[in-house]
Amino acid sequence: MTQTVTLRRPDDWHLHLRDGAMLRAVLPETTRHFARAIIMPNLVPPVVTGADAAAYRDRITAAVPEGAAFEPLMTLYLTEATDADDVARAHADGLIHAVKLYPAGATTNSASGVRDFDIVRPVLERMAEIGLPLCVHGEVTDSDIDIFDREAVFIDRVLDPLRRDTPGLKVVMEHITTSNGVDYAKSAENIGATITTHHLVINRNHILVGGIKPHYYCLPVAKREEHRRALRAAATSGDATFFLGTDSAPHTDANKETACGCAGCFTATNTMQILAQVFDEDGALDRLEAFTSLNGPAFYGLPLNEDRITLTKGNAATWPDKIDTEDGPVTVFDPGRPIHWHVSD
Repeated sequence: MTQTVTLRRPDDWHLHLRDGAMLRAVLPETTRHFARAIIMPNLVPPVVTGADAAAYRDRITAAVPEGAAFEPLMTLYLTEATDADDVARAHADGLIHAVKLYPAGATTNSASGVRDFDIVRPVLERMAEIGLPLCVHGEVTDSDIDIFDREAVFIDRVLDPLRRDTPGLKVVMEHITTSNGVDYAKSAENIGATITTHHLVINRNHILVGGIKPHYYCLPVAKREEHRRALRAAATSGDATFFLGTDSAPHTDANKETACGCAGCFTATNTMQILAQVFDEDGALDRLEAFTSLNGPAFYGLPLNEDRITLTKGNAATWPDKIDTEDGPVTVFDPGRPIHWHVSD
């Protein structure tokens, strides 16, 4: 049995850092293991212009712990007022690496998102011309669509027509949660798909059976067990289409454990240990590096990280139950079973 695995230092292709006190508290949890991360722009107010992205990048780099090497990869929040020229300039300057599409009302801080896709078509066409990826939160928000069906309906009603109308557009299907998402990503060109740590571990029963578990509630919500198995098969396959995007999303306990709790799982602290366990269980440790460290850079056209990390199998791993912030504690994702892998270097 393999006891030690050495990988190129991984990247996180979907990360929420928030801002202010929360940013300063949670950023060290990412920089401990990850070299780079695609930073989500859904602040309040959102990051919608190149100037916004530059200012946010500077706040992040100022918060990087001393001695850590970490590069935030910035994105812009697509709105119906987004200026295609501003997007192109920010990309040409090396400031942004993607634009994020939130259907209005789909998730946390998405009220400024897109309602009429015809309005943003010129921006998408410019992005296709310059090779700038569109990161997509793939859910419809129609009130008549069941929350567990929103991803599958989005693929049929929105994503496939959007791609057909904008040939050459590179798209990242973020945090896919269904076998539908896996199948579509595998069948399409210019598509990448991120998979979160928590969606490899939990299904919807974990949220609801035996009482509501607010720290397992996220959007897109976890689906049936058959979909979790499809995600695990995709992540551990080595297929270059699929790569890690944790969607690690910090909320204070007060905002999670309430009558209308926020969506998000905070996994930055223990993602690499949990992933090593998942890949070990599925006999795929030799493909862990592809998922965490190779496939994402290849899709985004970035160099591989030269630094390495080592994971070692041993006694059950431990980590803090909570991360303290000035705004209150943030609960670290609990995989619900012992994890026997440790990041030792």
